Amino acid sequence: YVRNVKDYYGKVLKKSADLMSNACVTPAKSVPAFIRRALEKVHPEVTDRYYGCGLVVPECLEGCRVLDLGSGSGRDCYMLSQLVGETGHVTGIDMTEDQLDVARTYVDHHAKEFGYKESNVSFVQGYIEALTEAGLEKNSFDIIISNCVVNLSPDKKRVLAEAYSVLKDGGELYFSDVYSSGRLTEEIKNHKVLWGECLGGALWWKDLLQLAEEVGFSPPRLVTASVITVDNKELQDILGDFKFVSATYRLFKVPKGNTKPSQVIYNGSITGVEDSFQFDCQYTFKVDNVVEVDGEVATILTQSRFMDDFTFQPAGGRSVSCGALTKAGIVDPFELVLQLEKQSPGSATGGCCSTQSAACCK
Repeated sequence: YVRNVKDYYGKVLKKSADLMSNACVTPAKSVPAFIRRALEKVHPEVTDRYYGCGLVVPECLEGCRVLDLGSGSGRDCYMLSQLVGETGHVTGIDMTEDQLDVARTYVDHHAKEFGYKESNVSFVQGYIEALTEAGLEKNSFDIIISNCVVNLSPDKKRVLAEAYSVLKDGGELYFSDVYSSGRLTEEIKNHKVLWGECLGGALWWKDLLQLAEEVGFSPPRLVTASVITVDNKELQDILGDFKFVSATYRLFKVPKGNTKPSQVIYNGSITGVEDSFQFDCQYTFKVDNVVEVDGEVATILTQSRFMDDFTFQPAGGRSVSCGALTKAGIVDPFELVLQLEKQSPGSATGGCCSTQSAACCK
């Protein structure tokens, strides 16, 4: 597994155009203008060697310590470097020497480009299944992101467990990945090209819910989903009736057990989403509106970096609808895609978070 992935991403692929399917480059949502500007400042060689399946930018990043799992050429790290600011820090971990060589070549270049006295980005060689072994401290990161990488690991539960370990209490794993409509066959899972193309290792979305619970995370919150099309006929014949989506979920390291709903009022303090903060595909918080949330979301908001951005009060009073797609929310990314297709025929892209923010690790 390790050799195959290293060879595919270090030697076979030289640029995004070399990919044989669109799985690893499918955007999960439109890119906000301020993130586009940040991406434009990333060195072209770093961008050319980028193979992600979505854009992974959670809100409230300023001053945060962020870890990028499978950082590759460092594109997302250098983009995030601008959003966390000089008081924050971004660490990228990857196992592929060739990719890390590209990333490390431009550390000083980007610090100068961003006007920083010293770089706030570092890169570590290691495995996403063994973060502490690579020297990353437990309880040390506010946010972990991952972009089309978890599917490349044969031990996804270990990846989630290690992420949980190095996150601070209240921390978040915010990641985009490829998910399948069912458990894949051994033929598909053992196909080297399909594995390297982010399809052979795709997790059945229901298994993510189970693994997250076993590790200790809060139930995954679905943010976006978009259809993946495989245009390569040879690969499609092997895949048969299996369908795939690129989806973004957010998982939090917060206490369990609270089932009491709460009413919350967003105070508009997150830069970039002052008027309306779209938390996931169920909840959208408009400034100064009272919204009733379930116990899970209430716990997340009160125990995470978002706590200072909301006012909380007991449930039961008058509240407004937050524009939820369904009352109970959606965790099935294929269902979200169908919902959005009905709302906007011809669009295969799902998403709730429009403008992301770089505002607020306290």
